[in-house]
Amino acid sequence: MEKWSLMTITVLLALTVRWAVSLGSYSGAGKPPMYGDYEAQRHWQEITYNLPIRQWYFNTSDNNLLYWGLDYPPLTAYHSFVCAYIAKLINPDWVALHTSRGYESQPHKLFMRTTVFVADLLVYIPAVILYCFSLKETSAKKKVSSALCILLYPGLILIDHGHFQYNSVSLGLALWAVLCLSRDWDLLGSVAFCLALNYKQMELYHSLPFFCYLLGKCFKKGLKGKGLVLLAKLAGTVLLSFAACWLPFGTDVEQIMQVLRRLFPIDRGLFEDKVANIWCSLSVLIKIKNVISPRTQLKLSFAVTFLSLLPACIKLTVQPSLRGFKFALVSCALSFFLFSFQVHEKSILLVSVPVCLIINEIPFMATWFLLVSTFSLLPLLLKDGLLLAYAVTTPAFLAVCLASFSILEKTSAEDLQLKAFSLSLKGYVSWFKSFPRIVRSLFLLSMSLIGVLSVLSAAVPPPQSLPDLFPVAVAVVSCLHFLLFLVYFNVVILWDSKNRGQKKMS
Repeated sequence: MEKWSLMTITVLLALTVRWAVSLGSYSGAGKPPMYGDYEAQRHWQEITYNLPIRQWYFNTSDNNLLYWGLDYPPLTAYHSFVCAYIAKLINPDWVALHTSRGYESQPHKLFMRTTVFVADLLVYIPAVILYCFSLKETSAKKKVSSALCILLYPGLILIDHGHFQYNSVSLGLALWAVLCLSRDWDLLGSVAFCLALNYKQMELYHSLPFFCYLLGKCFKKGLKGKGLVLLAKLAGTVLLSFAACWLPFGTDVEQIMQVLRRLFPIDRGLFEDKVANIWCSLSVLIKIKNVISPRTQLKLSFAVTFLSLLPACIKLTVQPSLRGFKFALVSCALSFFLFSFQVHEKSILLVSVPVCLIINEIPFMATWFLLVSTFSLLPLLLKDGLLLAYAVTTPAFLAVCLASFSILEKTSAEDLQLKAFSLSLKGYVSWFKSFPRIVRSLFLLSMSLIGVLSVLSAAVPPPQSLPDLFPVAVAVVSCLHFLLFLVYFNVVILWDSKNRGQKKMS
């Protein structure tokens, strides 16, 4: 009973923080002609409500694709339609065709913010709570602490409830899929992940770990017996799930091709804005977009991404385990973020939520990563007028993690899941005994650098000759952190023993 009371308080606190952040500004507020993501979401409601389905993804006189054309999969469009139907009942002006463009009012802002709250309450928050309750060999206090830290992760709160998006829907569905797989409900988990992928195509970041884990499970059962049956069931489940999501578009091949063209726009280039990945960081030295053709950029990014995630995927296929699966979700998503094509700064959330899932196992490194991921969003948050929200939620999150997990005391090789790796280096690396002290020093140095760059970005005007100095600095510093984290997570995965990985849920 006490556990449920503490969890209720945790949820109420998480909702209060979300409500406080939602009181502030949002993307593109009062900035015509394009406004921002808030207007994009509103415009999709306008389009899906007023136009027939066959026109949702096509450029017409009523649907100018250059003005926030729909570029997410069908479930996002259906969600927009449901929101639009409710909006029409409250105030038809909110979704009136053409005349509602750039609509801004306090009642409408309240409505839009409420839709994000509802998405959080129905999809993401229940998944987090049930996931934390499902953790094995974990005390009730640690389960509540894990839930509190996950629900107070500032990156997702600032983007969904500040900037304005519905990332909690796709991420929540992916989390439901993880939860189902942890219970051996593989078919239900497959359905949940298919829904996540059909809500946002960026869930492809997580697709290989799901595929490799389930394929490895089939191999383990034997492809001449139960494994083959499971594989057939999984294939059928995936096909049926996609068929249900795409049914309104399935009658016309051109419809399907147009949707796919909108989902994967190759002509947009290697990256957008100042994103903390390798291509943007390298562009400080080499203008990659000018040196390499778009097609070559696509091939190069695909090759590097594939090679970087291959070790974790092979290990997971050969030795499928839930622990390995969760770490592979982190590693593969981070590889996609760092090396893949057409990456947005907000895509770091696809890495951060899987990191949240292992915060009870490696609280120090998880907290460190989540703080850096939030920092990497700073240029976008400053553009949206969310400095105050960032300045409050980020230190508060660090304080909660310090209080919940005593993270500065969890820096030994064993605490960081590096014991097997350290044993393999015994006799070769003399400084491993000083490892905890070195790691703590690096963390404090990292936090100091983040603090200084945050203050400079917010308070000091850049030189006229270098207007993007601070956004670029934030991107490069964050990217260097992420590269080191990628190495760390792969070391943990590759040196993990098979027996330990067989735990039901760690």
